[in-house]
Amino acid sequence: MNERIQTYPVSHTLGYPRVGEHRELKKAAEAYWHGKAAQVDLEAAGRHVRAAGWLAQKAAGIDLIPSNDFSHYDQVLDLTCLVGNVPRRFGWDGGNVDLSTYFAIARGVGAAGADCGCGRRGAAVASEMTKWFDTNYHYIVPELGPDTRFSLSSGKPFDEFTEALALGIRTKPVFVGPVTYLRLGKAHGAGEFDMLSLLPRLLPVYAEVLRRLADLGADWVQFDEPVFSLDLAPAERAALGEAYRFLAGAEPRLRLLVANYFGALGDNLEAFTSLPVAALHADLVRAPGELDALLGALRAPTKLSLGVVDGRNVWRADYARTKPLVERVAAAVGPGRLLIAPSCSLLHVPLTLRNEPALDAGLRSWLAFAEEKLGEVSFLRDSAAGISRPLDEAANRAAADSRRSSPRIHRQSVKLRAAAVTDADARRASPFEARQAAQRRRLSLPPFPTTTIGSFPQTDAVRAARARWKKGAISTAEYEAFLEVEIGACVDFQEEIGIDMPVHGEFERNDMVEYFGERLRGFAFSSNGWVQSYGSRCVKPPILFGDVDRPGPMTVRWSAFAQSLTPRPMKGMLTGPVTILEWSFVRDDQDRSLTALQIALALRDEAVDLEKAGIAAVQIDEPALREGLPLRRAGWPAYLEWAVRAFRVSAAGVRDETQVHTHMCYAEFNDIIVSIAALDADVITIETSRSAMELLDAFATFRYPNEIGPGVYDIHSPRVPGVEEMVTLMRKALAVIPAVNLWVNPDCGLKTRGWDEVRPALANMVAAARILRAEGRHRPAPG
Repeated sequence: MNERIQTYPVSHTLGYPRVGEHRELKKAAEAYWHGKAAQVDLEAAGRHVRAAGWLAQKAAGIDLIPSNDFSHYDQVLDLTCLVGNVPRRFGWDGGNVDLSTYFAIARGVGAAGADCGCGRRGAAVASEMTKWFDTNYHYIVPELGPDTRFSLSSGKPFDEFTEALALGIRTKPVFVGPVTYLRLGKAHGAGEFDMLSLLPRLLPVYAEVLRRLADLGADWVQFDEPVFSLDLAPAERAALGEAYRFLAGAEPRLRLLVANYFGALGDNLEAFTSLPVAALHADLVRAPGELDALLGALRAPTKLSLGVVDGRNVWRADYARTKPLVERVAAAVGPGRLLIAPSCSLLHVPLTLRNEPALDAGLRSWLAFAEEKLGEVSFLRDSAAGISRPLDEAANRAAADSRRSSPRIHRQSVKLRAAAVTDADARRASPFEARQAAQRRRLSLPPFPTTTIGSFPQTDAVRAARARWKKGAISTAEYEAFLEVEIGACVDFQEEIGIDMPVHGEFERNDMVEYFGERLRGFAFSSNGWVQSYGSRCVKPPILFGDVDRPGPMTVRWSAFAQSLTPRPMKGMLTGPVTILEWSFVRDDQDRSLTALQIALALRDEAVDLEKAGIAAVQIDEPALREGLPLRRAGWPAYLEWAVRAFRVSAAGVRDETQVHTHMCYAEFNDIIVSIAALDADVITIETSRSAMELLDAFATFRYPNEIGPGVYDIHSPRVPGVEEMVTLMRKALAVIPAVNLWVNPDCGLKTRGWDEVRPALANMVAAARILRAEGRHRPAPG
């Protein structure tokens, strides 16, 4: 470590985007999975992305640069493999976990050795996937049980540290902390048990990792423990203390940094500040009011890392607010005990504004992506050290003033409409029982009706046509003619196999949120602002900067066209207000509840227009509803009140006989089931295939009154489930949900799958529904 870092404040990052400036890692991974590239090609792409990230941070003046923040899928799965916690069904026989086993855990293995990028034969269902705290990032859930044993089973962190060292960069390796890892796990094969009981088995593997890193020349190691932002039991706080007493003593050559982010420490603050480590990181973007308590509890000589640059959003830091804060802390604890950082890993924001020439200069001046946030961290580090950079400060002040005064942000007509919403605007005309009878008369569906969640495969041809249209290479008329052919083929396929409630396939949509943002006022869009969601799945969130309304219909043309091709009831597809909010980079200058209500009113208008066009069912997807929950239960009631109200406002404009669907995926529902019921959707479809219908328990215990479609086809895996597998899942559902209320559907949309997987999987799904009907379970006759 050089003298500057020992004497002055230290700049560092907690993690960096890892898909590459041009999504190189995504392309390499998918080529490898599809057998079009070798493992060496995928590994070379990874080395390129890692080196580019390290060098960019070095060039920006970051003092402590992370390693092991790179991942081929997700960082929790990386740790699962590092500690040898591979589920038995994947046939791992010890030693280092190879890449084929790694991808098998994430993506499953097909029943007949189907292409899954894992090179294995024989069936194995992928491990469950869920959201990383309150983000739209996903992780593979660790499977834990009383018999779980751990052993060092990967060289990844050591290889990457050595790679960086060869570039002249002594990195700070980053790991998910042991208590967070166990807390995120799920009991398998043994019922409920105390997962913290595994901590004494897990810690020696962490200690072995520390010793090897110290031998390689590491100085700092970062452990991410965002569980400090959750409601913790006394035993969990005690486990955190036990873990870091053990690890701090395991390798005295290393300095340990424990990072909390995504929320306030609250009643965990004392447990956090008493950890015997070299440095502690706190998220002062999410919890700005906690600084004084932190300073009061911080124990010398522990260093304090201030997360003062927003790692979750794209707005430029306001130096008028952050600069005095870091200078005050530097004066309070001394600059040598201060570290400056983003609030969390920068993997949650796009990589760089350099590739955004289409953004107008005014809006661009309000933004900071990952590269630009590095400059903000360096500026604040210098400020805390007493180094003045007046030109940077003046430019920042001008941008902040421009944003505050811009007429593009505030529109009075939108504000007045939102202010006029009443409780009656958030209620359907009749209760569910009356609506259900009216819908059954109109729809005349068979028992166990089949449908899908909305999207169908976005083929290379679809993406190429959209790209040519956007570049002006083909006319709008030519592009729309192409879309009509794709929609027609999709409807024909659904007719051929017998889907009871078809969809149009969403071929016109680039993304379920971006598509709507492009048709609503108040949104802006990047060209290359990609963010990893899971594995190779990247999204390009809209930038929600101002008041939102709908200039005109957004989806009616395509749903109406699809309905003209079939006598079956076509389902219109909308993305819900909370999901549009959560999956955008949302404005931070007004309460999120108001922004959600503005979006809801725009969607309400769209639902009414779909109904007028003859669409009998409208799905308003809310997969992000649970994701938006505050991490502390104390904040849940207020959030759920406005989130549920926003959904109901979006749905309540249609008549009783129009069936409203919603969809949720990869979330636990037990603790919010009352609020899910309060949405009052006529049909809810949910992800249940990876959990073998366990998620239905909440609906059964609660006696959920409305109709439910539990997923029987895991669309995040290339596996094609067989008919009997789907029938078995539905029989489990029948044990807890009345047959008359059950639908049959996939877990989620089919956009990311190929037609060679979707065709047989959906045919099997329809066959499974027919078997259930033949078993004699009947829906009441219409009327």
